[in-house]
Amino acid sequence: MTTESPLRTPGPALQRIHAAALKLFAERGDTRVSVNDLALAAGVARGTIYNNVREPEALFEELAAQLGAEMLERVTRSFVGIEDPAQRLAQGVRQFVRRAHEEPHWGRFVSRFAFGSKSLHHIWVGQPVQDLMTGLASGRFDFPEAQMSSVVTLITGATLGAMFQVLEGHRTWRDAGAEAAELLLVALGLPRNEAHALSRAELSPLPVLT
Repeated sequence: MTTESPLRTPGPALQRIHAAALKLFAERGDTRVSVNDLALAAGVARGTIYNNVREPEALFEELAAQLGAEMLERVTRSFVGIEDPAQRLAQGVRQFVRRAHEEPHWGRFVSRFAFGSKSLHHIWVGQPVQDLMTGLASGRFDFPEAQMSSVVTLITGATLGAMFQVLEGHRTWRDAGAEAAELLLVALGLPRNEAHALSRAELSPLPVLT
């Protein structure tokens, strides 16, 4: 994946609308929102919604696609200089968990809709699968290639579970993220002491897209 972002930053009005929609979707757990509710939450007129959102009924998938692509790009950029697939996996998991702590509405949106939204699905099957394949080819990971789909599901479930613990206030993001990453690396064949060290290495900030 290239380090040049293909994403365009939305204008101020659309950013405000997206932020309001994210909050409403996350809090309600519903993929539909009325224009009236969205305008009220965003603090804008109904006309502003129609001027910025081509199809309000498709806003959920539009937002999910934008959030998924943005997070995948930021996590991928955080891997610059890191070639070890095990270290990349541990860092990626922890980046998701930390962001859920820092941006609870984002975390709840991803937690609620990660399995059901096709637009969010590519978060888990893009770069992560490439790293898994690299790890298999190099002998870094040890699992039958035929189980790739199950391994991806395992990683997704562990990451979302750690995010949920953080969002509900049961664990700190550091503990939840580190333990999820450690358990996943052990499941993929790494010695526990190495998995422990990798899952607690210094975590750099997520790069900001401009």
